[in-house]
Amino acid sequence: MLQSLYRGLTTVAGPAVRLYLDRRRAAGKEDPARQAERFGIASRARPDGPLAWIHAASVGEANSVLVLIGRLLDSAPDLTVLMTTGTVTSAELMGRRLPERAIHQYVPVDLPDAVDSFLDHWRPDAVLWTESEIWPNLLAGIRARSIPAALVNARMSERSFSRWRNAPGLIGGLLSTFQVTLAQTEGDAERLRRLGAFGVASVGNLKFSAEPPPAASDAMEPLRAALAGRPVWLLASSHPGEDEIAAAVHAALAPALPGLLTVIVPRHAHRGDAIAELMRARGLAVLQRTAGHLLPGPEHAVYIADTMGELGLFYRAAPVVCMGGSFIPHGGQNPVEPAQLGCAVLYGPHMFNFGEITHMLEAAGGALPVADGDALTRETRRLLTDDRARERIVAGAARVTADNRRIIDRALGALAPVLGAAGIRTAA
Repeated sequence: MLQSLYRGLTTVAGPAVRLYLDRRRAAGKEDPARQAERFGIASRARPDGPLAWIHAASVGEANSVLVLIGRLLDSAPDLTVLMTTGTVTSAELMGRRLPERAIHQYVPVDLPDAVDSFLDHWRPDAVLWTESEIWPNLLAGIRARSIPAALVNARMSERSFSRWRNAPGLIGGLLSTFQVTLAQTEGDAERLRRLGAFGVASVGNLKFSAEPPPAASDAMEPLRAALAGRPVWLLASSHPGEDEIAAAVHAALAPALPGLLTVIVPRHAHRGDAIAELMRARGLAVLQRTAGHLLPGPEHAVYIADTMGELGLFYRAAPVVCMGGSFIPHGGQNPVEPAQLGCAVLYGPHMFNFGEITHMLEAAGGALPVADGDALTRETRRLLTDDRARERIVAGAARVTADNRRIIDRALGALAPVLGAAGIRTAA
């Protein structure tokens, strides 16, 4: 009944959704050249042969399935992968990183006509849906067409579980779309089972199997040369409210650490100007990477890397990395990437989106949680001045990432029934 009500409401919601997307476009959150894709109007022809549709909501989820896409394409030479995401940033990332025989499109909005147009054009043979992105009309369209489907790298937090169990019929129907459900943790798996998911298995988090973000070699050496001899720490993927903490950390550490450079990579690059103004107001000499001066000089205290797709470059340049989104109730950012690249990783108290990962890292001594800005100041000082302390954290993280690299093999093995039902044969 709730599904029917939702479909009825979304059938007449087209004008409101168009207005919403127009406002997002004006704010730079939609691609005007590709907005038709959001209404199921494809910008590419469907290739001949089998096609697997993989959906990931945004950058983090998209990164985590790139290794899965590569393995599928390697194992099935006639396969095409259709990758959908919902954000401009993730679309730009996919444009750079998707391999041949993989196509990116924006996911359609969850309006019945848009969903039907999308599915009728692409006619996927199999669907792999990631994490906890649930759109009722899209899932209903998959069921109506009897497309084999799996929920991959699935999460179900205690909070979401508490909400969904008040509507067991609705969530049970939505989860029935998937014949296989691959959960990140045993806790996620148990909650998904209790909500009615089928074929549930805990195979681990695909983020451990993902390749770390790349760095352009022609940018790496000049950056390392510019930073040579300077103590450097990085606030990665910062959110509003966290840049002030970075400024305070820098002010506290600079007298004892001559030449200290604080690097800030904002989660959203358009915030670069606002962060620069904040730093100037604190009396700190700041340089923005987008201002035409690509490399910081010795006179700069803060370097704002407000460019797209260069986080991997700065992970490789900074021995100490603090994860953004962790000092506000956002849930943190992915600590696996800097851990893979040999950084000593710190984060604040709000890492709830990466709870199992942080538990594993901390148990191995491979990451350092801090309670607040004062603790961040103390631990950053220690890690920048004590090589052995920093190396212990790096070594602990290396053990965790090495132990979990083969999660992709377990995932492919568990996906065999869905892929086989679609006529897609892979070597797991």
